[in-house]
Amino acid sequence: MAALKAAVKKSIDAVFTQQKQHALALRKSDHKQRLAVLARFETVFKASYDKIHAAAAADFGKPEAEVDAAEILPVVTELKHIRKQLKNWMKPVKVSATLSMMGTQSQIVKEPKGVTLVVSPWNYPFNLTFGPMMWSIAAGNTVIIKPSEMTPNMSRVIGEIVAEAFRPEEVAMFEGEADVASYLTGLPFDHIFFTGSPAVGKHVMAAAAKNLTSVTLELGGKSPVIVDKSANLKKAARSIAYGKFSNNGQTCIAPDYIYVHESIKDAFVAEITAAVQRQYGLGDDAANNDDYCRIVNAAHHGRITRLLDDAKAKGGVLLTGGETNKKTQFISPTLIEGMSADSAIMDEEIFGPVLPIITFAEVDEAIDYVNNKPKPLALYIYSTNKKFTDKVLQETSAGDSCVNQTVLHFLHPNLPFGGVNNSGIGKSGGVWGFNAFTHERSVLVDKFSSTHMLHPPYTPGVSKMIKSMVKLLS
Repeated sequence: MAALKAAVKKSIDAVFTQQKQHALALRKSDHKQRLAVLARFETVFKASYDKIHAAAAADFGKPEAEVDAAEILPVVTELKHIRKQLKNWMKPVKVSATLSMMGTQSQIVKEPKGVTLVVSPWNYPFNLTFGPMMWSIAAGNTVIIKPSEMTPNMSRVIGEIVAEAFRPEEVAMFEGEADVASYLTGLPFDHIFFTGSPAVGKHVMAAAAKNLTSVTLELGGKSPVIVDKSANLKKAARSIAYGKFSNNGQTCIAPDYIYVHESIKDAFVAEITAAVQRQYGLGDDAANNDDYCRIVNAAHHGRITRLLDDAKAKGGVLLTGGETNKKTQFISPTLIEGMSADSAIMDEEIFGPVLPIITFAEVDEAIDYVNNKPKPLALYIYSTNKKFTDKVLQETSAGDSCVNQTVLHFLHPNLPFGGVNNSGIGKSGGVWGFNAFTHERSVLVDKFSSTHMLHPPYTPGVSKMIKSMVKLLS
């Protein structure tokens, strides 16, 4: 084991050194050169669809349509967006001179950060690996990828795509467990892009701090849904059911709990139960439905089952679901209410197909509850009352929000995506993804400025000019 670790370390160090050298050359790359690298990737990626489908099915039973929608579609649409916009993103931004800067010309130059690390998660491995990788390449960087060890078949296919599409000095991948991730995050990268839990994100940020490496952290948290009495309940139920139970609830922006107005709770429960039954089935129907995937492994199945058992022990009442099968890593779509505030399910991110429902009489109750928790990655509002919607948006904080929809904002190429505080640091998606891997360098060129007239010695005349400048510009 020690010899293997030494060999892995040697391999990582060699590639890191190669990439440091190549990153220097990439500083001179133009948009055509960067797009040519991405074109190689696109060719290999599109030729790998069958392998991608098979790997996703092998790791946790993901249906092909869900892989197409959540893994392949985001990658190809982002590629198209980058092709269309990269030339403009790379252009220097001219800056107007202020009165005190008259006689100078200034611009902001977009330069690559250098050697970058992408640490990706297991829940959407292709999407959340190749998205950051593409932004980094578009920004003119080299990339080392560390995929999750929890989805070995999907990580293997990622490795095959990377090996076929890139040279090691451009993009390389290293598999392994926490020891590999720990070694990588301790290297002096120019930027680290991590997607995962807040707990692990803290370790990544601490490791990066030792090298003063900048980070983008896409984390998670308990994303709430607030359903007003004015909401279109059928539409709300339909989109919440999809946002929650697709990928078996293993989505960082999935609804984690629902606050629904007490006057419509029963009608809402009836609608969301019907929506879940229509989309995935209930009980045995869900167990036999190929459109409903499985929990990723036994450890996570046990974790979610323990959350559910604890909630039931603390007053929770099942509205539907609750069936589990340890052997097949199955948990049915589950709605639960009545659990006490100190139950673990109301404290930990669920990351599974269990959805607590709480009622409110006044929206301030829901707002206060949200504000007393760490800031979530997403917050969803269902209402046709603009005053209600505005109040919730103004009085809460979250990474991003949707009104009368869930999760769709992640796919919008002209919206930034990311968390705040506990749910993440930095934004990605489209130009924000490009910017995450880009250093904005200020460049000022003196043409005929007269600032030298304010230099020492501070004679009475110079002092008077400085005071006049202060007065003029105040």
